[in-house]
Amino acid sequence: MSLPKLCSQEEEPGKPPQGGVVTFEPIQHDHDFCERVVINVSGLKFETQLRTLNQFPETLLGDPARRIRYFDPLRNEYFFDRNRPSFDAILYYYQSGGRLRRPVNVPLDVFSEEIKFYELGEQATNKFREDEGFIKEEEKPLPSNERQRKIWLLFEYPESSQAARVVAIISVFVILLSIVIFCLETLPEFKHYKVFNTTTNGTKIEEDEVPDITDPFFLIETLCIIWFTFELIVRFLACPNKFNFFRDVMNIIDIIAIIPYFITLATVVAEEEDTLNLPRAPVSPQDKSTNQAMSLAILRVIRLVRVFRIFKLSRHSKGLQILGRTLKASMRELGLLIFFLFIGVVLFSSAVYFAEAGSENSFFKSIPDAFWWAVVTMTTVGYGDMTPVGVWGKIVGSLCAIAGVLTIALPVPVIVSNFNYFYHRETDQEEMQSQNFNHVTSCPYLPGTMGEPYLSGKDDEKDDVYSDQ
Repeated sequence: MSLPKLCSQEEEPGKPPQGGVVTFEPIQHDHDFCERVVINVSGLKFETQLRTLNQFPETLLGDPARRIRYFDPLRNEYFFDRNRPSFDAILYYYQSGGRLRRPVNVPLDVFSEEIKFYELGEQATNKFREDEGFIKEEEKPLPSNERQRKIWLLFEYPESSQAARVVAIISVFVILLSIVIFCLETLPEFKHYKVFNTTTNGTKIEEDEVPDITDPFFLIETLCIIWFTFELIVRFLACPNKFNFFRDVMNIIDIIAIIPYFITLATVVAEEEDTLNLPRAPVSPQDKSTNQAMSLAILRVIRLVRVFRIFKLSRHSKGLQILGRTLKASMRELGLLIFFLFIGVVLFSSAVYFAEAGSENSFFKSIPDAFWWAVVTMTTVGYGDMTPVGVWGKIVGSLCAIAGVLTIALPVPVIVSNFNYFYHRETDQEEMQSQNFNHVTSCPYLPGTMGEPYLSGKDDEKDDVYSDQ
């Protein structure tokens, strides 16, 4: 720290003093930068230098034009009726040159509102959300055309209007109806059987995987598919981006949900052509049996794909959407869980195989056979079809169960934390939409109105105050 320059009142500056009264020559400071300002946040006062705030002129505190709205000239301070614990981190953002850290005693939503109020900028907000583990939300653009926008909102956003809610109810009803039909048609009393001439010595009776056109279940399925197809085509025509439409997982599920019907319909048409008794090349019984088995296997897989329609409910269910976001945000933890389970399965399968190798009643004939036992043991299911019989095998089984409990328990808190975050964010958004919260933030001390809040409202007093104007 430099000391003030000494000089005498009788001597000119620059000459050595020879006597008389010694005085200090004042140092010239840049008061525009060294000036200190007082910030009052709900009664708690903070003091900082003006140059600290001027580091970020695009923010509320760094911009004099925006900051002046909260200036109290009578107390010579800036007053903010905001959250006090949050301002410690806000002021540290200016003092540290851009480092933003949320206080542990401030909730995420409260601190996010404070960042938005003090206008720290999009870059600081994104950095804070990244540090807190927020998932970056993708922007959902709307069609530019007015008619397309109305149709898109009608089918994509059930809460946008009353008509959209009606469309959502119809869609949910059709989805549930198709799922019920999918389950009921597997009951024995509703199945259809067909005789297959597979060998020269006898016949084979199996379930007919190809439905009858006059079957009530097939007719109801047709009506459901008509609605699904209509909904998919309308949403595709009204979507703002045709390329991104096919990148959406839900739209892919919608396409997968209707493809099995058209494949089944093509199979029905092909079978109807077979009844025309057209002359064909002779086929050996063995080849015919192989072709029938292959066709039945393909039809069963196609019918199984219909079960994916249940995921269409997530478009209309907030709970399923929260679950999906939670799994997406927890992919890293789930990957670690699967990796740890894989290591444990291989390790304990090998250990129990060699531990039970000398036992005659061993269930573990090979290490791959022991994979199933290791999986159900580590996941604490304990199916019981394969159990160790020897002492060393039981010791390995005990260690396998303990390791499984520890392995599964480690990533669970992170997944639960993600679920709580998305759940509370959804409920908070619904609460904010249902209620209007008015936060009084600005102080009425504006240029040209200084002193008005402290007046009693009488005209003579107001004239006395402004008599010089």
